[in-house]
Amino acid sequence: MEKHLIAVDLDGTLLTDDKKISRRNKLALQKARELGHEVVIATGRPYRASAMYYDELGLTTPIVNFNGAFVHFPGNDAWGVYHEPLDLKTVKDILEVSEKYQIHNILAEVIDDVYFHFHDEKLLDIFGFGNPKIETGDLRQVLQKDPTCILIHANEDEVTKIRNYLTDVHAEVIDHRRWAAPWHVIEIVRIGLSKAVGLKRIADYYKIPPSNIIAFGDEDNDYEMIEYAGTGVAMGNAINGLKGKAKEITLTNEEDGIAVFLEDYFKL
Repeated sequence: MEKHLIAVDLDGTLLTDDKKISRRNKLALQKARELGHEVVIATGRPYRASAMYYDELGLTTPIVNFNGAFVHFPGNDAWGVYHEPLDLKTVKDILEVSEKYQIHNILAEVIDDVYFHFHDEKLLDIFGFGNPKIETGDLRQVLQKDPTCILIHANEDEVTKIRNYLTDVHAEVIDHRRWAAPWHVIEIVRIGLSKAVGLKRIADYYKIPPSNIIAFGDEDNDYEMIEYAGTGVAMGNAINGLKGKAKEITLTNEEDGIAVFLEDYFKL
């Protein structure tokens, strides 16, 4: 069988609900690698919050972080580092949203540095994972670098209004997505970026055509990747929109959906 590239999202896809990689999923990915196929992680998480899974799987491939805004090859700087952040001026314009809508907080991430608009103990626990540099203060003053992404944490009934505002005012320079429940978070990245963009860089490196790419996902930040891959696979727990775009649907992240599909596809 020709070499394939297998791309896996983390949350809701490779990981169980308690954020673990099941033994069966790990074994299936290992067997696929032994057959000569490449396995990559494509996630919205920063590298600091995905490195432990990269290491657990024993991967030696590039990784897609921040939904394609940061793509690099751990331990192989010669491969290149692709970081496409938001323009700082645009970000400061976006921050005006905090004066128009009910906002709990706004965060900026610059690779592995995190900036909070307001002090927030609950979010500090979550975004403090991996020991990033953390700074709190009005982002219009404290943020000095172009950020990899911006996160707006808002009231549930305000999220749609804010997204409509972002589309109306900033559609030419940003893309935005909504996080899955229970988080009412809007994630903003530079326009034109997606997991598919990062995945294409990696596929080109390995000279693997889209027809030989298998991609697994569950949320709206997986749309482009699922469409780009020759075999886009939605998890059984995926949102309906993604299931509609996927070529295949497997079992849920709690039912070893990745392993079930790969075992059948590669006859593992």
